[in-house]
Amino acid sequence: MAEGLVNGLWGDKWEAYSAGTKPGGLNWRAVAAMAEIGIDISGQRSKHVSEFAGQSFDIVLTVCSGARDECPFFPGGGRRLHFPIPDPAPFTDLSDDRAMPHFRQARDLLRERLERELNVES
Repeated sequence: MAEGLVNGLWGDKWEAYSAGTKPGGLNWRAVAAMAEIGIDISGQRSKHVSEFAGQSFDIVLTVCSGARDECPFFPGGGRRLHFPIPDPAPFTDLSDDRAMPHFRQARDLLRERLERELNVES
């Protein structure tokens, strides 16, 4: 979702790439939550951090404690940010009306923090 937010809302100023320590595929509820605000992430794919080895970045952002703990150092990373956003993935097995609020919350918290840290507005 962070990649979609940055590229969809502020792509004229920033370019984001998303990766994880344990990529597991694109969650369709994340796609739906982003579509609600007009951002299509259906073409994104889950990537491992090793795909970006050797590249440099202005900012490296982690969004869950597991990623922060497993990637204490990212070669080529500039400023390090951590947003402790609650992971909505554990709610995937719930019905839509019970799961989607968790995905919306994650989306909205990410957007709010990104706006602040990147000094941008939607």
